[in-house]
Parts: sequence; structure tokens; C-alpha cells
Amino acid sequence: MTPDEVRSSLSAAGLGNLTAHLDALTRPGIRLATRAVAQSALAIGASALGGQPDLPPGTAWPAKQGVPMSFVGQIRLEEAAPYDTAHLLPPAGLLSFFYDAQQETYGTQPSDRDGFRVYYFASAAGLQRQPFPAALPAAARFTSCAVTYSSELTLPQRPNAELAGLAWSPQQQEQYEAATASYTAQQRQSGPQNQLLGFPNALQDDMRLECQLASHGISMENAANDPRTQTLSAAADTWHLLFQVDSDPHAGMRWADSGMLYYWIERDALRSANFDNTWVVLQGD
Repeated sequence: MTPDEVRSSLSAAGLGNLTAHLDALTRPGIRLATRAVAQSALAIGASALGGQPDLPPGTAWPAKQGVPMSFVGQIRLEEAAPYDTAHLLPPAGLLSFFYDAQQETYGTQPSDRDGFRVYYFASAAGLQRQPFPAALPAAARFTSCAVTYSSELTLPQRPNAELAGLAWSPQQQEQYEAATASYTAQQRQSGPQNQLLGFPNALQDDMRLECQLASHGISMENAANDPRTQTLSAAADTWHLLFQVDSDPHAGMRWADSGMLYYWIERDALRSANFDNTWVVLQGD
């Protein structure tokens, strides 16, 4: 979908007032199409989903409570750069994503910080392919997949979450969903929705407040009674999607009940390439 197509769909749905805010209501994303391949067919340091990671010598395989994490995938940033039209990612290097092998890290608790890991290596030189740890459960060992990138314009699920002060009714939300239904259907039909950057394909509620509070030590069930909640909530919109990983049959990945795994990062951390400052949310369908 192009900006002109978005503008036309909104106007036809009686939501012409939104067309003046397309900069806030559209974000460029990077779609990742996957294809199962033999691990040996992937060059060291190439972008991949599943399989075995390529890490610098001496880099520890992350673990949660002694159990090795699942290797989710790696992004060769030189390969993704031509599609990063907003220039948000570093132009070179490697991002490596790991997640709780037991899939018990949902992102709602401060302790969930121990259930995921994102490595950023500024250079992909000297990487070595790492074998699966013996203690990694078989179900948490995913099939290696080659990755193909493409550009994709993404839209939010609720415009009023992006535009402060927008008068928005349930009827307008229905009109918006109808206006974007064909685009949403095309996304689903095109295969697993693995994506870097952009707006997420959220299966449940907006995740930004969850990321903001849990990463600052406040569990969601205690948020209403914590005096810090109001102040922290004001900065929830500083969180941006970094990587969305779908339940991908090519990789043998199934998150929760055919759900998705979302890696989030604060805006300033992304700008400074501080990938230690991320948060993960798991949502089920």
C-alpha cells in the first residue's frame, strides 16, 4: 500500500480528517520472507531466521535459569540497510535475537528481563557458527531459514493512539478497520508477518505501556497502585517496534497459540544503537 492508496482509502471511508496526519499514521517497515534451507547453505553472518547463530569467539549463549535460550534469528544490517528508508538501524553489523526456550516470558513482569537477549555486533568479521547447546530442548531448536527483505508501509491499529487529542469514536474505528481491511488481508495472505521496524501487527492490546512499565520495574497487575505509573506512562510512546517474529512454519516456530514475538526498543536507544535497552512481549492469537 502506498501513501496515496492510504489517503484514498481513508477519504472513501469518510475519514478524510486523517489524511493530514499521514506522517504520524504510516511508518516504513521491512518485511522478511523466509525459506527453509540447510544450515550449511547459509554464509557465516548472513541474515537468517532459526538455525544456529554466528557469534564472535567467546560470546556466551544466553540462558534463563540455566536453560539455554532459543536462537530466534540474526539480521545482517548491510543486507537490511537498503530497505531501511528511515535510516533507523545501524548501517552495518549484526543483530542476534534470543528468547526463553520455555516460552514463559510474556513481557508483563520486571523479571522478564532475564528471558530474552539481543546482541549487537558492530562488525560481522570473525564470526563463528555456534552449535546448539546440549541442554537446549529439541522443541526450541528451530529450522534454519534464508531471509529475503522487502519494503512495506505499515499502519497503526488505532489512529487515536498515535494522534494526541484526536476525537475518535467506536464508529470511526469501525470505518478505519473497514478502510484498511483489504490491506490487512493481503498482509496475512502473503505469509508469516516477520517484520523489522514499522507498526506491529498486534494480536492483543497496545504493548508500549507494558514495555515502559515492566522495563522500569512495575508489573502490569500492580501498575494501578504504583505511584510511578502516571509519570512513566507519559513516555510509553517512546517505545518502537524493533523486530516482530511470527509463528513461522518454515522455521518450525510457534509462539504461544499461533502468536507472535515482539522485540521493542526505546527511541533514543535505537538512535544510539543501544540494543541492550530492549523489551520483549509475547502475544497469542
